Formats: sequence, structure tokens, C-alpha cells
Amino acid sequence: MVLEAPLVAADVVQWLYSDAAYLDGTLEIVCELATRLQGGGVPVDRVTTGIWIVHPNVRAEGSIWTSDGSRELRRYVPGPDSEADYENSPIKQVHETKRSVRVRITSSENTEDDFPVIQELRDEGYTDYLALPMPFSDGSVKVATFATKAPGGFSVSHLSVFDSLMRPLALVCELKTLQRTAATVLDTYVGPRAGSKVLDGTTRRGDGEWIKAVVSFADIRGFTRLSNTLPADKIVLFLNKYFGAMTEAVEAHGGEVLKFIGDEVMAIFPYETDEEAREAAFQALLAARDTFEKIGEINQQRTCVQTPDMSVGIALHAGDVFYGNVGSETRLDFTVVGPAVNLASRIAELAKDLGRDVLVSDAIAGIMGCRHGLFGEYHVKGFDDPVEVYSPDLTAGDKLGYCPDTTAERALEAN
Repeated sequence: MVLEAPLVAADVVQWLYSDAAYLDGTLEIVCELATRLQGGGVPVDRVTTGIWIVHPNVRAEGSIWTSDGSRELRRYVPGPDSEADYENSPIKQVHETKRSVRVRITSSENTEDDFPVIQELRDEGYTDYLALPMPFSDGSVKVATFATKAPGGFSVSHLSVFDSLMRPLALVCELKTLQRTAATVLDTYVGPRAGSKVLDGTTRRGDGEWIKAVVSFADIRGFTRLSNTLPADKIVLFLNKYFGAMTEAVEAHGGEVLKFIGDEVMAIFPYETDEEAREAAFQALLAARDTFEKIGEINQQRTCVQTPDMSVGIALHAGDVFYGNVGSETRLDFTVVGPAVNLASRIAELAKDLGRDVLVSDAIAGIMGCRHGLFGEYHVKGFDDPVEVYSPDLTAGDKLGYCPDTTAERALEAN
């Protein structure tokens, strides 16, 4: 392949600098790269990339292609097992030395000097392995690996092809990683819906739209006193458990958490049509129910013996809200504002004052088509007219609600 090698390298490099950037992610790039190398006579049977990523729960991401048809995007989460795998890998050696690592895999028995991955590749019939540094523009080094089952392994010409690919491959992988990082950071800090809008260009102060949504406010009962008495690390643990329970419940039912404000959680369940409004209200109630169940499990686990049982209150209201950028010229917050948000917040305060786990507004009752369970009519700060609030039954499984089930109760409620 002495004569063909420069031609193969030139073809793949040209593709990396042009069309490769239009693929969806690193896995697609790795798969196409391997196909092009095979088509040019380079006997690759396994191609991978390993890239550190910015993610709250994932340390690194690996794209893996093998000639037997396997395609995998593997995520590595922090933990003892992943740390041990990394410490005993050629990947770490490439990171530390910024130089390639080549291992000719013989058919002899495994030795103590072998990397664990080499032992696995030997068992699968591989004959040669190469790990190469991919230099990113920030000075960091990521890694690409190539392995073959060809007798005799890779030739000098094959190695030269791999060397010529590293910089353009690094550039296109860095581009995809930066795009992924931007989306991940926005998803993490402002939520998937809001993050998508920001990436689409909704970035100027005042940019946004009026939408209809069920607004949920939740808070921890007695948090101020608790935060004044417990050490900061215990408070953080306490809050993380609560935020985790609330977020999991909201997202599981199609909502989006927009903001953590001290011990408060603000979430929305958007809708457009009347049918969608009822579904959004129902899902918000299911999310509230699931939150209470998760809080109960946390209390049973007694994660922190210094903290009392966690108690949470939730309020729901629905209406038109402005969904967009609010803030200063240089510091913006993507959030929801408007009278509907203000009333949801006031109902949350009312629920705390009345000692109720959950209260919903008359708007929610109207959307659900039933005003059974009226808890009372109250004046709240900032609103001239008193507001009616209802206390729904969250104990009826997927049929939960606050409408009476019997004909007699319905007739009594109607009167």
C-alpha cells in the first residue's frame, strides 16, 4: 500500500475538512471514517475516540465502531470502576505523554504487563493496536484508537495514514464536542426547552413569546430555620435530595424545571389547546404526587441523621406567561414572568400558611372540569380580588383528582 497510502490519506483528510462537519456527532464521524479507511485498503477492524465532556453526570464519551457491525456511544460516569479502567489503559499514557502508544498483539498468553483492553482484544482475534493523541485547540489532548485483525498488523504505510488524520479529525471532533457542550450546559442550567431557544438565537433582552402553561411552585417547609442551624454541607445534601426528587418527577411528566430559588422550585407544563391544557394540569398533579412519594422515600432512607424529615408544599396555577429573556444588558435569565406566575407564587405562600401539602387555583379546577374540593377563598398579596383554592386528592393512583366519584356527591357539589 506504499503508493496508495498518500491517496487514501488525502481523500479522508479532504472529507474531514468538508463533509464530516455536517454529521450529527462523533459516533457518526467515527463510523464514516472507518468505512472510508476500509474502502481505501486500510485494514481497520476497530476505531474509537475518547473525549472528556462537560456534563454533570458523565466524565467522558467514547465512540466505538467495529467491523462486525457494532456501533456504540459509550458514556463513562465517575466512579471507582471507571477510574480503575482509566488508570490501567493506554489512554492515560497518551494523555500524560501526548505521544502515541502501539501494542503488537501476539497470540501468546496474556502477561501481567498487558493493558486490560489488550487482553480483551487478543481474545477477540486482534493483532495490532494503536492509540494516537488528538490535539484540541485549547491545548488538551483527546485520543483516537485503531485496531486490526489482519495478520501481521498495521504496516508503516497504514501508520502514516493514521498520523495524517489526527489534526483534521481532532478539529471536527472538537467542533462537535463544543456544540454538545453548549447544548449540555444550557440543558443543565436553563432546561431543554429554554436551552433550545437560546441556541436558536433567542438571546436578546426581551426576546421571547407568550405561551400558556401550568406553573408549579414548590418549597421546603421550615427551610429558613433549618438552614440557620445546620452546617452548609448538610444543607447542600438536603437541597440536592429535594431538588433531585422534584426535578425527576417534573421531567417524567413532561414538565420543565426553570429555576431553583433558594429552596423553591419553579416548573412549567406548557400547552396550547384545551385538550392539552387538561393533560398538562393532570401531568402536573401526577408530578406533585410523585414528588411526595419520592420525598417519603428520602425520609425513610434517613440519608442525613442531622436533618429532620423533609416536608414539601406545592402550588399549581395556569394561564398566559411570558417565556423568554429578562435581565440586564449583560446578564440575562431565561424564565417565565407574568400575573399567572405571580399568583402561582402567592398560592404557594398560602399553602404554607394553611399547612397544606398542595393547593391549586380556580384556573386549574376549571381546566380539570371540576371544582370539588374547594378549600376556601383567600386574599393574597398583590391581588385585589380573593382567590379560590382547591385541595386535590393525590391518593387515587393514575385516576387522581378532586372530583367526586359518586352520583350523590356530584349532585351535592352541583347544588
